[in-house]
Amino acid sequence: MSIMSQAMGWAALLMVISAALLVLFGQITVRKLRKNPETKDNLGISLASGWDIINVASALCAPKCYRERVKKSPMAAFSADYDLLYKHTTLFDRILGRAFWSLAVGSTFFLILFGLLDDFGVFN
Repeated sequence: MSIMSQAMGWAALLMVISAALLVLFGQITVRKLRKNPETKDNLGISLASGWDIINVASALCAPKCYRERVKKSPMAAFSADYDLLYKHTTLFDRILGRAFWSLAVGSTFFLILFGLLDDFGVFN
């Protein structure tokens, strides 16, 4: 088995784990936030079904300087309100959201990177 196959396999495994965390995070945390009248309208614009799960996870994982910049921009309606989310989530919810977001972004990055490296012939 080549190095490329192993690397793509590990990245795909991380993608499957992030998909499982997506379902868990949606069922445990975002469902609770959707039912709360104070938070249900502050989860960001949902462009597709389940998009609010991604909005909440990205808001919980974003650095403070980025959150402040987004809050001041005209695109603020597209993202979830971090301060309100922090108030209505537990430590477990925030850790689960960060774990999902980090694995999803990381595995996607590595799949794209390995695909590009394979196209350029680095692993041959």
